[in-house]
Amino acid sequence: MSMLRSLKTQRELPDPGFVRAAFGNTITAPVWTALRLYLGWQWLSAGWHKVSGDGWVNNGGASLQGFWARITAPDATTIHYGWYHNFIQYMLDHEWYSWFAKVVAYSEFLIGIALIIGLFTGIAALSGAFMNFNFMLAGSASSNPVLFILAIVIVMAWKVAGYIGVDRWLLPAVGTPWAPFPVARQRGAAAPGAAAPPMRA
Repeated sequence: MSMLRSLKTQRELPDPGFVRAAFGNTITAPVWTALRLYLGWQWLSAGWHKVSGDGWVNNGGASLQGFWARITAPDATTIHYGWYHNFIQYMLDHEWYSWFAKVVAYSEFLIGIALIIGLFTGIAALSGAFMNFNFMLAGSASSNPVLFILAIVIVMAWKVAGYIGVDRWLLPAVGTPWAPFPVARQRGAAAPGAAAPPMRA
């Protein structure tokens, strides 16, 4: 019974000290900045290669078409999940590569920019991890496993990973993680009938 009462009253589980020190202390911001810049450069260069080259944004997504055809071929051994194979085959049969290639190219490019300047770092890193995950499902290992792990670690440090960047001012402005949204705070202070704070000696 005491355990049940404890579960009902305890709403938030505190993080261990080393977790707060590593992922929530601005002293570690330079470390996360270095990893963020490296990851961002990887995405930016990959995206720029696709945006400026042929076969992705240009030529109707021929490069993506070739990639999908290669991994769904009868003798291909890269995809081991039936549902993912069927998904890629469906997109290939319906010629989605003609527009999906642009989505991939511009997404990689924008993720790179966001990580480099520290703009919504956690969201950018998570988006990159999702793309790495899909590349790995498609059987494209390359640097994807390493970039995936780096992205997950940066997501864990989202509060300080972009502190040396735009997030230092952007996150407090939108209401996280340091303060509520300024407009909401002002409304709460000016709410009619709100009880005045108790006087302290």
